[in-house]
Amino acid sequence: MGSDVAFYQIVLLWVGRTALLAFIASLLGWLGIMVLDALTPGIRQRQRIGEHPVAVGLFVGGFMIMIGLVIHGVVTGPVLIGAGVLRSLVDPARLSLIAVSFFVSLLLGILLLHIVDRLTPRIRFCSVDADPIAVGIYVFGYLVFFGLILHGALSMPL
Repeated sequence: MGSDVAFYQIVLLWVGRTALLAFIASLLGWLGIMVLDALTPGIRQRQRIGEHPVAVGLFVGGFMIMIGLVIHGVVTGPVLIGAGVLRSLVDPARLSLIAVSFFVSLLLGILLLHIVDRLTPRIRFCSVDADPIAVGIYVFGYLVFFGLILHGALSMPL
């Protein structure tokens, strides 16, 4: 995009890019919780959260923080100028970085969770499954963790 681009076109590009990446982040957050369910079979996140309104509130709060971090990363991150509308909207390198960040952060987070769980035998991490509010706090933490990872992937210069 050069200097001959109208302001409304820049705003439309910004809105489109923000909406697209927020949607992608939402899907990745949902997928991450499904993977979290599979990798931590002792904690049934998706089942337990719906059992208490506070747990649901924590989930929604964590989701909103994650999306806020994503939107902040999108609007403060670099944009390809002069590369055409489609490439400015969907940068393949940035999407690749987001995908890699998703898998690495998820696997690293689960690995570290299991290591710390084994290093602290008197604190049973799976005991959070006994209370839906505890599960809500656990998933809240995951969503904030994931939002920070996505924020870094979106705002980091390539």
